[in-house]
Amino acid sequence: MTTTFEGLNAGDVIDGPKFDVSRESIRLFCDASLDYNPLHLDDDYMKGNFGKTNFGGIIMHGMNNFGLISRMITDWAYPAAIHRRLETRWLKPVKPGDAIQPTGIVKSKQTSANSRWVLIDVMVCNQAGEKVATGEAMVEFPPD
Repeated sequence: MTTTFEGLNAGDVIDGPKFDVSRESIRLFCDASLDYNPLHLDDDYMKGNFGKTNFGGIIMHGMNNFGLISRMITDWAYPAAIHRRLETRWLKPVKPGDAIQPTGIVKSKQTSANSRWVLIDVMVCNQAGEKVATGEAMVEFPPD
């Protein structure tokens, strides 16, 4: 079923894929991104204090949240629309053993002289229902 601009309403919910975070998934993201920061690989390093923060162990890349949100939006919008913008803020670290899932809520629809636009509030929550990332996405539905 294809998403249509006309069929959307403010408050519509978009459910993204669930993702089980593991040491292996974090390591694979390190390899894919070439980001080998000890934040993601070295438990001993992460037992130290970072100002007022103590993570107690490795954490997932924040960009993994970004990727899950992008996948959700693309899976939902394609082929009718194009994912044009995404802004996110990381709120809480994600650790091995967490299960996270992105969700979107249609915020508004706008029509311009050249196209049609949908703003979506996005978030990623962990297994406890805590928000680990929030943001906003913009999707374009080109004119027919």
